[in-house]
Amino acid sequence: MTDDPQQEQPNQLKPMPDDWRRALAVVAHPDDLEYGCSAAIAAWTDAGREVAYLLATRGEAGIDTLPPAECGPLREREQRAGAAVVGVSEVEFLDHRDGVIEYGLALRRDIAAAIRRHRPELVLTLNHRDTWGGVAWNTPDHVAVGRATLDAAGDAGNRWIFPQLVEQGLEPWNGVRWVAVAGSSTPTHAVDATPGLDRAVASLLEHRTYIEALTSQDPETYVREFLTGYARTTGERFGGRPAVAFEVFAR
Repeated sequence: MTDDPQQEQPNQLKPMPDDWRRALAVVAHPDDLEYGCSAAIAAWTDAGREVAYLLATRGEAGIDTLPPAECGPLREREQRAGAAVVGVSEVEFLDHRDGVIEYGLALRRDIAAAIRRHRPELVLTLNHRDTWGGVAWNTPDHVAVGRATLDAAGDAGNRWIFPQLVEQGLEPWNGVRWVAVAGSSTPTHAVDATPGLDRAVASLLEHRTYIEALTSQDPETYVREFLTGYARTTGERFGGRPAVAFEVFAR
């Protein structure tokens, strides 16, 4: 027995850094942020912080019953509506191809350019590792975008990497202080989800077409059970409060 609570609870998550004003969230598909981040984003925008979204694709390959030309615009509309629910008005799409995003210089350059435009202190992305933990395999798109985002946070600050960006008027931005990865099996920090959880549910429900194609369960029941269950489980490592977890890489 010890009097040191950190030794008694070695897996407790730390509060996320809060001394920042602007964040950029970079993910592969519509709904990626709504499946786990949006309760935190709602709390941040409530506090007056600016959050913008950057999506590598329009999710055009995500619904088997809809051809990409029809699916892409629909999922873009659902994404903009979901972002608005949690106070995000800036949503950009890079038009990489859904399902076959390639990690490489083109993706790093596109994300670095967005970081230079938005000049965030905090960058968010989704799990960049091969699995979600154990044998739950991740998708190639998530891996490519997550990894490229971690790399682009450094690229954005170096004028000699992608010098064409300077020629386009995008001066280097070396102000990214953290990259926070959602969906990690090894999180380090968390945000209290309580204030934003209902809006997180409403935000994910804006992806109704996608959800109805994904499950035969009632969409609201499915969404609420998924998000509240995740927040409750994470909260076991955050003082018992429902929470959203991140693995935070400081720069």
